[in-house]
Amino acid sequence: MLYLWTKALHIVFVASWFAGLFYLPRIFVNLAQETNPEATARLLGMARRLYRFSMIISVPAVLLGLYLWMGFGIKGGWLHAKVALVLVTIGYHHMCGGILKKFERGVNTRSHTWYRWFNEVPVLLLLVIVVLVVVKPF
Repeated sequence: MLYLWTKALHIVFVASWFAGLFYLPRIFVNLAQETNPEATARLLGMARRLYRFSMIISVPAVLLGLYLWMGFGIKGGWLHAKVALVLVTIGYHHMCGGILKKFERGVNTRSHTWYRWFNEVPVLLLLVIVVLVVVKPF
């Protein structure tokens, strides 16, 4: 029963974390296009709060995942691939933090089009991670 509760909570925290990762780069798209200082300030505030929320939510998501792996002895090659992609996701999240700092300093050099493509990365990560967990192809 503990396994099922742990897995359920892990899924909820992962979904919440990815919700932040889906929306934060969309704010970057708007920031890259915005010329109004008041709107820029509002978007920066939204981005800061969302980044902080996503960071806080990512911690129990990762810890519960580690507990599922270590505490219940989940095994398989698919798990190694999933862990590698979770590390990529953590890197992506930190990259978002670096981008946010550039926007705060007013030194962004990338276009809104670049951020539109950047926004697709978490979608692909989640897709592959879910397929690995559900299908367990290897």
